[in-house]
Amino acid sequence: MNLDWFHPNAFFGSILFALVGVLVFWICFLIIDKLTPVDMWGEIVEKQNLALGVVVAAMCLGISIIVAAAIG
Repeated sequence: MNLDWFHPNAFFGSILFALVGVLVFWICFLIIDKLTPVDMWGEIVEKQNLALGVVVAAMCLGISIIVAAAIG
């Protein structure tokens, strides 16, 4: 049985890459939030704007795919 992933270096490296990926994702999300002319949180949560919620969800998936491809 091959347990190369179980070594501490591989484990902590994976955790580090995951944290970097989440950090890059949130920075990209905040930049896009600042560039848009509307308050996305207010529109989605308070006004229940489903269309904007779908667009933001698609944007989050796209950023996540790009970050995963850049790191991996």
